[in-house]
Amino acid sequence: MPPRTVVSLVPSLTEAVAATAPELLVGVTDWCTHPPGLGAARVRGTKNPDIAAIAALAPGLVLANEEENRPQDLAALRAAGLRVLVTEIRTLAQGFAELHRVLTEGCGLPRPDWLDAAEAAWRQARAEFDVRAVVPVWRRPWMVLGRDTFAGSLLAHLGVRNVYAADAERYPKVPLPRLAAPGHADVVVLPDEPYRFTAEDGPEAFPATPAALVSGRHLTWYGPSLSEAPAVIGAALRAAIR
Repeated sequence: MPPRTVVSLVPSLTEAVAATAPELLVGVTDWCTHPPGLGAARVRGTKNPDIAAIAALAPGLVLANEEENRPQDLAALRAAGLRVLVTEIRTLAQGFAELHRVLTEGCGLPRPDWLDAAEAAWRQARAEFDVRAVVPVWRRPWMVLGRDTFAGSLLAHLGVRNVYAADAERYPKVPLPRLAAPGHADVVVLPDEPYRFTAEDGPEAFPATPAALVSGRHLTWYGPSLSEAPAVIGAALRAAIR
Protein backbone atom coordinates (compact mmCIF):
# COMPACT_ATOMS: atom_id res chain seq x y z
CA MET A 1 0.00 0.00 0.00
CA PRO A 2 1.43 3.44 -0.89
CA PRO A 3 2.38 5.52 2.15
CA ARG A 4 0.02 8.30 3.18
CA THR A 5 2.80 10.25 4.87
CA VAL A 6 6.55 10.60 4.30
CA VAL A 7 9.50 11.91 6.29
CA SER A 8 12.49 12.87 4.15
CA LEU A 9 15.99 13.00 5.62
CA VAL A 10 17.57 14.10 2.32
CA PRO A 11 17.11 17.68 1.07
CA SER A 12 17.12 16.76 -2.61
CA LEU A 13 14.59 13.96 -2.07
CA THR A 14 12.46 16.39 -0.08
CA GLU A 15 12.37 18.68 -3.08
CA ALA A 16 11.58 15.75 -5.38
CA VAL A 17 8.57 14.68 -3.28
CA ALA A 18 7.43 18.27 -2.77
CA ALA A 19 7.45 18.84 -6.54
CA THR A 20 5.37 15.71 -7.08
CA ALA A 21 3.03 15.23 -4.11
CA PRO A 22 3.72 17.83 -1.39
CA GLU A 23 0.81 16.63 0.71
CA LEU A 24 2.79 13.47 1.58
CA LEU A 25 5.53 15.30 3.48
CA VAL A 26 5.05 15.46 7.25
CA GLY A 27 8.70 15.73 8.33
CA VAL A 28 11.90 17.12 6.80
CA THR A 29 15.38 18.11 7.98
CA ASP A 30 16.56 21.58 8.92
CA TRP A 31 18.62 21.51 5.70
CA CYS A 32 15.59 20.99 3.45
CA THR A 33 15.43 24.47 1.94
CA HIS A 34 13.59 23.79 -1.33
CA PRO A 35 10.93 24.53 -2.12
CA PRO A 36 10.69 27.52 0.24
CA GLY A 37 7.84 27.54 2.72
CA LEU A 38 7.66 23.84 3.47
CA GLY A 39 5.04 23.29 6.14
CA ALA A 40 6.32 19.92 7.33
CA ALA A 41 7.71 19.42 10.82
CA ARG A 42 11.48 19.88 11.20
CA VAL A 43 13.27 16.82 12.59
CA ARG A 44 16.82 18.25 13.00
CA GLY A 45 19.63 17.45 10.56
CA THR A 46 20.69 14.70 8.21
CA LYS A 47 23.37 13.49 10.64
CA ASN A 48 21.42 13.96 13.89
CA PRO A 49 17.74 13.32 13.16
CA ASP A 50 15.33 13.40 16.08
CA ILE A 51 14.36 9.73 16.13
CA ALA A 52 11.63 10.20 18.75
CA ALA A 53 10.04 13.07 16.82
CA ILE A 54 10.09 11.08 13.58
CA ALA A 55 8.54 8.05 15.30
CA ALA A 56 5.83 10.29 16.77
CA LEU A 57 4.91 11.44 13.26
CA ALA A 58 4.32 7.75 12.39
CA PRO A 59 5.19 8.16 8.70
CA GLY A 60 4.42 5.40 6.25
CA LEU A 61 7.89 5.86 4.74
CA VAL A 62 11.20 7.48 5.68
CA LEU A 63 13.47 8.50 2.81
CA ALA A 64 17.22 8.34 3.39
CA ASN A 65 20.55 8.12 1.59
CA GLU A 66 23.53 5.90 2.36
CA GLU A 67 25.96 8.82 2.25
CA GLU A 68 23.94 11.60 3.88
CA ASN A 69 22.45 9.60 6.75
CA ARG A 70 24.18 7.50 9.42
CA PRO A 71 23.59 3.72 9.59
CA GLN A 72 22.89 3.86 13.33
CA ASP A 73 20.09 6.40 12.81
CA LEU A 74 18.51 4.31 10.08
CA ALA A 75 18.75 1.23 12.31
CA ALA A 76 17.03 3.14 15.12
CA LEU A 77 14.21 4.18 12.80
CA ARG A 78 13.70 0.59 11.69
CA ALA A 79 13.79 -0.56 15.31
CA ALA A 80 10.95 1.92 15.93
CA GLY A 81 8.91 -0.01 13.37
CA LEU A 82 9.28 2.46 10.50
CA ARG A 83 9.78 1.59 6.86
CA VAL A 84 13.01 3.16 5.59
CA LEU A 85 13.97 3.45 1.92
CA VAL A 86 17.70 4.09 1.49
CA THR A 87 19.05 5.40 -1.79
CA GLU A 88 22.55 5.08 -3.22
CA ILE A 89 23.38 7.78 -5.76
CA ARG A 90 26.93 8.11 -7.04
CA THR A 91 26.34 8.66 -10.76
CA LEU A 92 23.91 10.63 -12.88
CA ALA A 93 22.31 7.41 -14.14
CA GLN A 94 21.87 6.18 -10.55
CA GLY A 95 20.30 9.50 -9.67
CA PHE A 96 17.58 9.15 -12.27
CA ALA A 97 16.99 5.47 -11.44
CA GLU A 98 16.73 6.15 -7.71
CA LEU A 99 14.41 9.13 -8.17
CA HIS A 100 12.12 6.89 -10.21
CA ARG A 101 12.26 4.20 -7.51
CA VAL A 102 11.61 6.62 -4.65
CA LEU A 103 8.64 8.27 -6.30
CA THR A 104 6.96 5.34 -8.05
CA GLU A 105 7.85 2.33 -5.92
CA GLY A 106 8.45 4.04 -2.60
CA CYS A 107 5.74 6.70 -2.64
CA GLY A 108 3.37 4.95 -5.05
CA LEU A 109 3.14 7.99 -7.34
CA PRO A 110 2.95 8.26 -11.12
CA ARG A 111 6.29 9.15 -12.71
CA PRO A 112 6.33 12.97 -12.74
CA ASP A 113 6.82 15.10 -15.85
CA TRP A 114 9.71 16.97 -14.23
CA LEU A 115 11.72 13.75 -14.05
CA ASP A 116 11.26 13.21 -17.78
CA ALA A 117 12.30 16.83 -18.39
CA ALA A 118 15.42 16.40 -16.25
CA GLU A 119 16.49 13.26 -18.10
CA ALA A 120 15.90 15.00 -21.43
CA ALA A 121 18.01 17.98 -20.33
CA TRP A 122 20.97 15.72 -19.62
CA ARG A 123 20.53 13.67 -22.81
CA GLN A 124 20.79 16.92 -24.73
CA ALA A 125 23.73 18.27 -22.73
CA ARG A 126 27.02 18.30 -24.63
CA ALA A 127 30.48 17.55 -23.31
CA GLU A 128 31.46 21.03 -24.44
CA PHE A 129 34.42 21.40 -22.08
CA ASP A 130 37.78 19.69 -22.17
CA VAL A 131 39.30 20.72 -18.86
CA ARG A 132 40.80 19.26 -15.69
CA ALA A 133 39.23 20.46 -12.46
CA VAL A 134 39.66 20.32 -8.72
CA VAL A 135 36.39 20.60 -6.82
CA PRO A 136 36.78 21.66 -3.18
CA VAL A 137 33.84 20.92 -0.90
CA TRP A 138 35.41 22.17 2.35
CA ARG A 139 38.25 24.29 3.65
CA ARG A 140 40.02 24.15 7.05
CA PRO A 141 40.99 21.49 6.08
CA TRP A 142 40.74 21.52 2.31
CA MET A 143 38.71 18.58 1.00
CA VAL A 144 37.84 17.85 -2.63
CA LEU A 145 35.66 15.54 -4.67
CA GLY A 146 37.38 12.19 -5.20
CA ARG A 147 36.09 8.99 -6.70
CA ASP A 148 32.50 7.85 -7.26
CA THR A 149 30.58 11.04 -6.55
CA PHE A 150 27.34 12.25 -8.07
CA ALA A 151 28.76 15.75 -8.61
CA GLY A 152 31.81 14.30 -10.33
CA SER A 153 29.55 12.33 -12.65
CA LEU A 154 27.62 15.47 -13.60
CA LEU A 155 30.82 17.35 -14.36
CA ALA A 156 32.22 14.45 -16.41
CA HIS A 157 29.06 14.48 -18.52
CA LEU A 158 29.90 18.07 -19.44
CA GLY A 159 33.53 17.25 -20.27
CA VAL A 160 35.07 18.30 -16.95
CA ARG A 161 37.64 15.77 -15.71
CA ASN A 162 38.09 15.62 -11.94
CA VAL A 163 41.80 15.55 -11.09
CA TYR A 164 41.03 13.35 -8.08
CA ALA A 165 38.53 11.00 -9.74
CA ALA A 166 40.86 8.01 -9.22
CA ASP A 167 41.77 8.84 -5.62
CA ALA A 168 41.33 6.10 -3.05
CA GLU A 169 39.10 8.40 -1.01
CA ARG A 170 35.75 9.79 -2.05
CA TYR A 171 36.53 13.11 -0.34
CA PRO A 172 40.31 13.31 0.05
CA LYS A 173 42.02 15.95 2.15
CA VAL A 174 44.60 17.69 -0.03
CA PRO A 175 47.05 20.38 1.10
CA LEU A 176 46.28 23.75 -0.46
CA PRO A 177 49.78 24.21 -1.95
CA ARG A 178 49.20 21.11 -4.07
CA LEU A 179 45.64 22.07 -5.04
CA ALA A 180 46.62 25.61 -5.99
CA ALA A 181 49.91 24.77 -7.75
CA PRO A 182 50.14 26.25 -11.26
CA GLY A 183 49.17 23.65 -13.84
CA HIS A 184 47.59 21.27 -11.32
CA ALA A 185 44.16 21.95 -12.84
CA ASP A 186 42.64 24.08 -15.58
CA VAL A 187 39.80 25.31 -13.35
CA VAL A 188 38.73 25.13 -9.73
CA VAL A 189 35.01 24.52 -9.23
CA LEU A 190 33.72 26.10 -6.03
CA PRO A 191 30.15 25.16 -5.00
CA ASP A 192 28.21 27.05 -2.34
CA GLU A 193 27.55 23.88 -0.33
CA PRO A 194 28.39 22.03 1.82
CA TYR A 195 30.98 24.77 2.38
CA ARG A 196 29.67 28.13 1.22
CA PHE A 197 32.35 29.31 -1.20
CA THR A 198 31.75 32.84 -2.48
CA ALA A 199 33.54 35.37 -4.65
CA GLU A 200 35.24 36.64 -1.47
CA ASP A 201 35.91 33.24 0.12
CA GLY A 202 37.63 30.68 -2.08
CA PRO A 203 38.97 32.07 -5.36
CA GLU A 204 41.73 34.00 -3.57
CA ALA A 205 43.31 30.67 -2.57
CA PHE A 206 43.84 29.77 -6.24
CA PRO A 207 45.62 32.75 -7.79
CA ALA A 208 46.97 30.72 -10.70
CA THR A 209 43.72 28.91 -11.56
CA PRO A 210 40.40 30.26 -12.92
CA ALA A 211 37.57 29.73 -10.44
CA ALA A 212 33.99 28.78 -11.33
CA LEU A 213 31.50 29.57 -8.57
CA VAL A 214 28.60 27.15 -8.96
CA SER A 215 25.28 26.48 -7.27
CA GLY A 216 25.70 23.53 -4.93
CA ARG A 217 22.06 22.65 -5.38
CA HIS A 218 22.57 22.26 -9.14
CA LEU A 219 25.83 20.37 -8.72
CA THR A 220 25.00 17.97 -5.88
CA TRP A 221 21.20 17.66 -5.59
CA TYR A 222 19.25 14.95 -7.41
CA GLY A 223 15.75 16.26 -8.00
CA PRO A 224 13.91 18.92 -9.99
CA SER A 225 17.05 21.09 -10.09
CA LEU A 226 18.55 18.56 -12.53
CA SER A 227 16.44 20.11 -15.30
CA GLU A 228 18.34 23.39 -14.95
CA ALA A 229 21.70 21.97 -13.92
CA PRO A 230 23.37 21.58 -17.35
CA ALA A 231 22.68 25.21 -18.22
CA VAL A 232 23.53 26.58 -14.77
CA ILE A 233 26.80 24.65 -14.39
CA GLY A 234 27.75 25.27 -18.01
CA ALA A 235 27.26 29.02 -17.65
CA ALA A 236 29.46 29.14 -14.54
CA LEU A 237 32.23 27.18 -16.26
CA ARG A 238 32.11 29.31 -19.40
CA ALA A 239 32.35 32.48 -17.32
CA ALA A 240 35.45 31.15 -15.57
CA ILE A 241 37.42 29.78 -18.51
CA ARG A 242 36.44 32.12 -21.34
